[in-house]
Amino acid sequence: MSSGGGHPAGPGGGRAVSERLFIGGEWTEPEGGHYAVVDPATEETVGWAPEASRDQVRAACAAAREALGPWSRTSPEERSAILGRAAGVIAERFAPYAELAQAETGATTGTARAMQVGVGVARFRRYARVESAEWAIPPQINEAGPMGRAGVMGALAVRQPVGVVTCITSYNNPWANPAGKIAPALAMGNTVVVKPAPQDPLSVYRMAEALEAAGVPRGVLNVVSGRSAGVGEAAVDSPDVDMVSFTGSTAVGQRIAEVCGRGMKRQLMELGGKGAAVVFDDADLASAVAGIGTTFSFYSGQICTAPTRVLAQRGVYDRLVDGLAGYAGRLKVGDPREPDTVVGPVISAAHRERVESYVELGRKEGATVVAGGERPSYEHGFYVAPTLLADCTPTMRVVREEIFGPVVSVVPFDDEEEGIALANDSDYGLIDYVWSADVARAFRVARRLRAGGVGVNTVGRNMEAPFGGFKRSGVGRDVGSYALHAYSEVQAIVWPG
Repeated sequence: MSSGGGHPAGPGGGRAVSERLFIGGEWTEPEGGHYAVVDPATEETVGWAPEASRDQVRAACAAAREALGPWSRTSPEERSAILGRAAGVIAERFAPYAELAQAETGATTGTARAMQVGVGVARFRRYARVESAEWAIPPQINEAGPMGRAGVMGALAVRQPVGVVTCITSYNNPWANPAGKIAPALAMGNTVVVKPAPQDPLSVYRMAEALEAAGVPRGVLNVVSGRSAGVGEAAVDSPDVDMVSFTGSTAVGQRIAEVCGRGMKRQLMELGGKGAAVVFDDADLASAVAGIGTTFSFYSGQICTAPTRVLAQRGVYDRLVDGLAGYAGRLKVGDPREPDTVVGPVISAAHRERVESYVELGRKEGATVVAGGERPSYEHGFYVAPTLLADCTPTMRVVREEIFGPVVSVVPFDDEEEGIALANDSDYGLIDYVWSADVARAFRVARRLRAGGVGVNTVGRNMEAPFGGFKRSGVGRDVGSYALHAYSEVQAIVWPG
């Protein structure tokens, strides 16, 4: 059952091991060799990830195609039992899995345990619940049908699996994001090929290990990884693939969509975000500061739903900036394994340089750095200080482009109409936020925002509510029952009454 001979090295010690691909139910040596997965906090090697060849990716897609018929004909109860057992296996191995997730991502201990592995367990348990995949449609009286005769027609709508699904996952959460794709896809009777993010793929192999232990049939789940673009390309353009579920940048999503369009493949795209936080004069500032402040701490700002673009009404602008600056300054940046650390590292040296380049760009554009802006002085680790940019204008690149780090930009506005216009003046539309003591106004504004979700006086989420974006933030919706819809096709069955 073990894929590589033990868990990769982490704070608990042990040697870094070489992982293997999971193709057709077999743990397979990669034809492209291995590459190092690095701990963003220590810059030490966590483990060695496999580099699949294009032929191996195609073999994984072919294995998923071969397994599709038998798996799609299993009962929902059989599939539910496997998902439930997988959740149990992950829960039993919670500590080493969380330790690995922390080592791969640099997440704080609380985040690795609760929001990564903990949410992964919760998602497998959620999709282990059996839901009806068919529903009756009210009979219709036809005055004259194709045969020229009037009659009553009955109808039934049935959700069928899409087929073979390629899941390409993000690096910011190697448990919750893959689980949110794999579990509903399998629950609906699809087979899956997972291509995890190259920065932290090891946790996804542990997920495959748990599903194997839970009894998933051969070929139903396959995992292939690699740093080369060819791995992802092969997993998208394979003729055996019917659907691609992707979480990542808008630029990559657009290229995937072009390939899917040529093959008429289904798509589920959760892409970039530049969430607007519209803060009115009557807002509870403590709540607004705490909510917006999660951009600094949660995944170190590496999250597409973060309220990174603050629109503050002028009557509260100065106090909000002061509150956010003080909040950012109080956050401990450092070793994510220390219990009082709030902000860990970003994923890599290259990404740190990207985030820092945006801060410097903000300075050149005329923004004022009122908090952060300097690299924390640690000998090792890819740390970025929580940074607040004030005196921003709507046209600045730091306001318009996704930075994906602990950086918040603040723009003033005068009235409700201007606030709405500024919030909607974006290429993105994933999740926006509104803070106001006037609940009627908050909901009125929320309904006019062009975003897939809106938080009213909160950054919290309801995990049964649909999730997805408008504009360049994505295509489709998932989470809760909406994920079951996303990974299925609707078939109509009609008969004479």
